[in-house]
Amino acid sequence: MAEKRFSNTVNIRNKQASFQYELLDKFVAGIVLQGTEIKSIREGKVNLQDGYCYFSKGEFFAKGINITPYAQGTHYNHEAARERKLLMKKSELSKLEAKSEEKGLALVPLRLFINDRGLAKLEIALAKGKKSHDKRNTIKEKDIKRELSRIKIG
Repeated sequence: MAEKRFSNTVNIRNKQASFQYELLDKFVAGIVLQGTEIKSIREGKVNLQDGYCYFSKGEFFAKGINITPYAQGTHYNHEAARERKLLMKKSELSKLEAKSEEKGLALVPLRLFINDRGLAKLEIALAKGKKSHDKRNTIKEKDIKRELSRIKIG
């Protein structure tokens, strides 16, 4: 039997985002893709770690998201680390642009998923960077949860 290469349920997460940032507000945006990018996404070959979002001339872009080129792609294959335009309602964009210009706030991609209609969506968070002592508290809380779950299981 042939192995199924493409998945209909893609949920690629940026695990470092919740550790590095304090997430204030979340938004979902469509993403403009080229050629074979959707095939690579369906294979799960995406890295969101270095990604960030920004506004340029009233348009919203994501940069640093690495979508690995499709293995069976020909000369029509896409560039791995290009900037991609994000699609949102105008009212959401204006609200997000106003919030993002506050000092110390960043727009970080949290996860890339495919919705019910088969469209690729990017979940974005308005985030504030954590200090090192906040990160230590996060690690401590995770350890406590892990110990509690071991006690309950055992």
